[in-house]
Amino acid sequence: MDAARRGDYNAGVAPQDVNLTHHFLIAMPAMVDPNFARTLTYICEHNEQGALGIVINRPLDMSLEALFERIDIPLENRRFAGLPVMFGGPVQTDRGFVLHRPVGNWQATLPVRDELGLTSSRDILQSVGSAGVPEDFVVTLGYAGWAAGQLEYELAQNAWLTVAADAGIIFGLPPEERLPAAMQLLGFDLANLSDVAGHA
Repeated sequence: MDAARRGDYNAGVAPQDVNLTHHFLIAMPAMVDPNFARTLTYICEHNEQGALGIVINRPLDMSLEALFERIDIPLENRRFAGLPVMFGGPVQTDRGFVLHRPVGNWQATLPVRDELGLTSSRDILQSVGSAGVPEDFVVTLGYAGWAAGQLEYELAQNAWLTVAADAGIIFGLPPEERLPAAMQLLGFDLANLSDVAGHA
């Protein structure tokens, strides 16, 4: 599912005029890719070139404190020390990405919506460590990428459910509660997901 994989994903698939930026992707139970089984992914960008997202419910065995030690940034604001770092996806797993609100003014930020941004520069982590801002953020290693037409193809294959994202789920809930909460936006219980087909 990474952007480096190329293929004619539009073959035999009706084009879908859909933009899933600021949507959740909920992996269906039949998802065979271990990178995405039982995941909730937030789509940061979706256009004719492809899509980019961040998995937000799969913590790594690494705390924010451990990450900051590894990249030599002081973590003076101790209230964030125990927060988990997420597996953001299988692309560039050696790079850190910060999904945050507000968008702010950082060196390398992809604005997602008026209030959300995805930043890959060190300055935001330095600000978190020293000033504790922004307060709403998720730190990941890696991201998820789709080539042009690939996500549309996977949607046509019923690999994902989709629903408009709720920032409160991203920043207001612990990782293990995010997927069930996203399911509730669709009116489904996670235990009954296997009975669901298609996408909303």
